[in-house]
Amino acid sequence: MAMTSLTELDDDTVRSMSIGAVFSEFINSIDFHRKDDLLVTASEDDSIAEDYVSQENTVQIELCFTHHPSSVICSSTYNLDSTGESLRYLSMYDNRCLRYFKGHKERVVSLCMSPINDSFMSGSLDHSVRIWDLRVNACQGILRLRGRPTVAYDQQGLVFAVAMEGGAIKLFDSRSYDKGPFDTFLVGGDTAEVCDIKFSNDGKSMLLTTTSNNIYVLDAYGGEKRCGFSLEPSPNTKIEATFTPDGQYVAQEMEPCMPGTSTCEMSESLGA
Repeated sequence: MAMTSLTELDDDTVRSMSIGAVFSEFINSIDFHRKDDLLVTASEDDSIAEDYVSQENTVQIELCFTHHPSSVICSSTYNLDSTGESLRYLSMYDNRCLRYFKGHKERVVSLCMSPINDSFMSGSLDHSVRIWDLRVNACQGILRLRGRPTVAYDQQGLVFAVAMEGGAIKLFDSRSYDKGPFDTFLVGGDTAEVCDIKFSNDGKSMLLTTTSNNIYVLDAYGGEKRCGFSLEPSPNTKIEATFTPDGQYVAQEMEPCMPGTSTCEMSESLGA
């Protein structure tokens, strides 16, 4: 599929944007396909739906697209205690489970698919990160960490980041992760748990959101903090953020625990 050129954003363009779609149900996880005009959402009622920019399956919480537009990986707590079935590979086309992945002992809180192959990562409250291959049931690698781990691949699939206790971000070479991290960053004095990591499309920046309602943009090579945004505390609110495709703006999303009240704002320009 040919890549289309990106439109360069400016302040006037961002201010002219308006809401394109509203989901009335409570959404607690969302992912966009890398190439097709598709998004997938998970709801608190244990359902998952796929829409063009639906179908229903019994799943829960964290999810991400595979490379195929009709299949997803999602976390589950069903049978977790008895069988360790913490992850499922689902076909949205014919509403069936293609594979179960067993190993995590606690709920999965972070998922990320490699942009270049069939590998994916999961971070769990059991203080581990597991590396998987869609084609086999067995776990391909395990990292034992402190705290609640959050995972992300860079856009080239060569590096992945793992956030852990104390605000530390560890970078691994995805081809030799068993040798340990090649670099570690600290988020300037903020020791809150990192709940989300994203790399910009050009791989030069990392975007972190924390449980203390802070958003940080770091240099992906040296770890220096480029800028940070602090939001007013709001009870029972999950905060996520992402880069715009050109990497010049940060889109901030707040997900209150009330149906139909999620908001998304193109909130901050990163400047030149």
